[in-house]
Amino acid sequence: MLAKDIGIDLGTANVLIYIKGQGIVLNEPSIVAIDTDSKKVIAVGHEANEMLGRTPGKVKAIKPMKDGVIADFEITEIMLNTFIKKIKAKSLFSRPRILICCPTNITPVEKNAIKEAAERTGARKVYIEEEPKVAAIGAGMDISKPTANMVIDIGGGTTDIAILSLNDIVSSASIRIAGNVFDQDIIKYIKEKYKLLIGERTAEDIKINFTNIEKPDKKEKLEVRGRNLITGLPHTIEITQDETKEALKESVEKIIKATTNVLEQTPPELSGDIVEKGIILTGGGALLKGFPELLEKELNVPILIAESPLTCVAEGTGTLLDNIRLLEEDQQ
Repeated sequence: MLAKDIGIDLGTANVLIYIKGQGIVLNEPSIVAIDTDSKKVIAVGHEANEMLGRTPGKVKAIKPMKDGVIADFEITEIMLNTFIKKIKAKSLFSRPRILICCPTNITPVEKNAIKEAAERTGARKVYIEEEPKVAAIGAGMDISKPTANMVIDIGGGTTDIAILSLNDIVSSASIRIAGNVFDQDIIKYIKEKYKLLIGERTAEDIKINFTNIEKPDKKEKLEVRGRNLITGLPHTIEITQDETKEALKESVEKIIKATTNVLEQTPPELSGDIVEKGIILTGGGALLKGFPELLEKELNVPILIAESPLTCVAEGTGTLLDNIRLLEEDQQ
């Protein structure tokens, strides 16, 4: 059977795999659970995510990707191999071509680490593309024309901001402030204000289902359970949307500042295109309640959310794999 081309969105929070002709075949958390005594892998993806913060001492849930790059090479390789086996990639084809995405400002060393991890899964050829470019394509933008398209891709580890024209990035920025930092902001705020320790999953749930950073509802309250740092006992508190807005204020301001800097570096002709077309938001951060409205108010530019912000990058790899010639030219 002929090898099938696959696209991988190797994210800090989730890994998505796209198979040419089949679409997105895998979407799982970037987490591996290992036994620290035997160094044996116990679970990967969804199964490992269920163990996060709930494991006995000798079982450790590891997130091998940090800020969009590989923090633990060995574990990343195990994770990728497991996922590729899961989609029966090895029996479906011999050696596929793999397109893998990375943030815009990573170092050549970090880029090589990502390439190497993909090669060691048995790829015939590995292509590396920058995430905002792939996200823009996945969001349905036509970046081949001499007009500007702007995308803000807020993932788990990085926020990538880019202005694209003629299939290339005109100006860009990548900051290591995104979904995971938002979770840590909420953990830190509750710890400092209420002396209550909450886990990452609780913080993520607050971020996704409760927070509104533009128009917090003063009447909305949420019960939060955790461990009281003074007594060491389980404890419940109530928080408001105003408080979660306050918790995320600094990080949100840094994303707005980075976006402003990219806009300031843009040639005037292209700036006009952006004002007319607006900015597309992709990634999980696009779903943070109130964020599009806040951005629009601060930047004075229309903000649009991609149709499926969580899968834009994976879908973009599919479009690029259909135009393999463009990829070949790009990698030269």
